[in-house]
Amino acid sequence: MHRTGTTRRSFVAGAAAVAGAAGAGSLAASPAAAAGRGGRAGEARAGRSVAVLGGGVAGLTAAHELAERGFEVTVYERRALGGKARSFGVPGSARGGRRPLPAEHGFRFIPGIYHNLPDTMRRIPFPGNPQGVFDNLVAPPEMMFARTGREDLRMPIPWPGHRPARLTLDEIGRALTGLVETAAGLPPHETAYFVNRALVFLTSCDERRDEVWEHTPWWDFTRAAQMSEAYRRILAIGVTRNIVATKAEEASTRTVGTLGEAFVYNALGRGADGPPDRILNAPTNEAWIDPWEAHLRSLGVEFRIGWTLHEVLYGDGRVTGALVEDPGGVRATVTADHYVCALPVEHARRTWGAALRAADPRLARCDKLRTDWMTGIQFYLTERPRLVHGHLNCIDSPWSLTAIAQAGHWPDRDFPADYGDGTAVDCLSVDISEWDKPGILYGRTAKQCTREQVAREVWAQLKAALNDTGHQALKDSALHSWYLDPGVDGLGTPTPTNADELLIHPVGTFHHRPSAATAIPNFYLAGDYVSVDIDLATMEGANAAARQAVNALLDRTGSAAPRCTVRPLFRAPEVELLRRHDRTRYRLGLRNALDLG
Repeated sequence: MHRTGTTRRSFVAGAAAVAGAAGAGSLAASPAAAAGRGGRAGEARAGRSVAVLGGGVAGLTAAHELAERGFEVTVYERRALGGKARSFGVPGSARGGRRPLPAEHGFRFIPGIYHNLPDTMRRIPFPGNPQGVFDNLVAPPEMMFARTGREDLRMPIPWPGHRPARLTLDEIGRALTGLVETAAGLPPHETAYFVNRALVFLTSCDERRDEVWEHTPWWDFTRAAQMSEAYRRILAIGVTRNIVATKAEEASTRTVGTLGEAFVYNALGRGADGPPDRILNAPTNEAWIDPWEAHLRSLGVEFRIGWTLHEVLYGDGRVTGALVEDPGGVRATVTADHYVCALPVEHARRTWGAALRAADPRLARCDKLRTDWMTGIQFYLTERPRLVHGHLNCIDSPWSLTAIAQAGHWPDRDFPADYGDGTAVDCLSVDISEWDKPGILYGRTAKQCTREQVAREVWAQLKAALNDTGHQALKDSALHSWYLDPGVDGLGTPTPTNADELLIHPVGTFHHRPSAATAIPNFYLAGDYVSVDIDLATMEGANAAARQAVNALLDRTGSAAPRCTVRPLFRAPEVELLRRHDRTRYRLGLRNALDLG
């Protein structure tokens, strides 16, 4: 079950602080642990205190990097540490001394293209693991595109094929052709066309990517409308759902192409920190978030769980405080020397008042960033389903379902002995990516359905995709129970809400993303919407943004502490000459040399 992070000691300290605030009107941020850490209370008084506003991956990363560099850090989180990455227990599901059934906002996916997040995970101790939490990652051996009424496509990971010692254009094209032929079974001319489009993007210069492909939908770039249904479903829709969790018709080619490029290099054995697909070997909090919290506490980080940020206060050229509400509903102003705003963009921008926005007009551009619904539901089963040992993508499902059966990837967990009432043996964790298209049972969108109807509809769509090839992968008799993300509310009413929306990447939005360092000298941004090398709403992006925020803080304070390493996505040296050639063509107003239209 998720730990709240509130010990008796911290609760008492928090209560005392609130009591003080009632009289003084402000709360100092996190001096309490300084006495036991070699005189850092003096450092805090000299500009070393930091309020981290938000306890998701970005906030915890910022706290981690700052605490390692001797700063006094307090994290304020309205709900639970880990944000959208966390796992939690299903209320009332535990029996006989077991833990509650594990649930989550959506299943975790940590591909080999990530570098910054794995570095953080290696620095979180875990009993028996030489590389800490990082050693809790396991690599599924396969994935599947589940077709409704058609033969499913199973693929080993990495896909079979050679890994060239040198990445010539011919070698990359050969490898991509082999992948598409294995995955899709398309007509040769469609395979050749898609491979050509991929090579066009790979050899495009940064200027063409930023100024042309950023404003071109992936659907148009790949000419999906002129191709076969299989092409559209697998290479247009399937790729965007798997890689960027957004709609192919509106997703920026820059975003889809950049991540696709990284995955191709990963599969070819270049520039990656591990295999293309990795997941955790236990529920996320057990394998990662709880050990992270414990480690940060050991570094002196303090947590205020259940504290909601209402406004970042501004005056005299600086942030002067943060107006928060504690778990008891008492409002107060907390103060620190520096503030890292680590909330998701849809929540963060509501806390930026007119004075703060006037001090940095770039904050207003965040209003143009868009979010959408992508939310998880878990089905608990009394029989292990006969499914692929890895991720599956139900690419013909109206609600764009992706899923993974988790127990088989948790070798150190005995699911029925450890969780629930002892009769559930597996958890099928499903992400619902499309909430605005009618389903197959009720003819309603997911938002128009009640919670019960959503569960029935998702189960029906899963069976339609998985039970159509000669065996029953999912049985009604094996369905123990289900649990839909509690962040979704008001389903079936005219005004449904989602507390955990996902940043999406329609064309043109890349240029609205802010930098981690704002124009306000003691205010920084950390989150997956910040402009970093990985142009995607990911844990890696949140981690990289937090590192950039910490580096900006270190620069502004003149700190001698080492800067955080921020690793960019891999760029193949062999392709750089072709990209330089394309830069010349772009400046001359010419197409990419490989672009046949």
